[in-house]
Amino acid sequence: MKKLVLTVAVAILTVGVSVSTFANDNNNISNSIITVITNDGFKEITVKELPEAVSSAILKDFKTATVARVYVNGIEQYKIELTIDGAENVVYADKEGKWLKEEEVNMVE
Repeated sequence: MKKLVLTVAVAILTVGVSVSTFANDNNNISNSIITVITNDGFKEITVKELPEAVSSAILKDFKTATVARVYVNGIEQYKIELTIDGAENVVYADKEGKWLKEEEVNMVE
């Protein structure tokens, strides 16, 4: 009888330790933040630094937009982040204020 009680006690302790170890293994969740930095050849500038032609094109074609950020690359192409009706949009223009498709933009100097 003593052997039976001892066997049951060992079995219960073994199961308890196994469950406890399993629970601890699952608590090792990492709370790290990953920052992605893209080098697309653009550097941030102020809205005041935009050429008049680009500013005029924005006012003409995006009347309700708010300019959030403006960037320029080495060949004077402009990346403009706009907020239109709460939605964020990115448009590209050359120094003459002509709109460019994303694939037309030289992303790296």
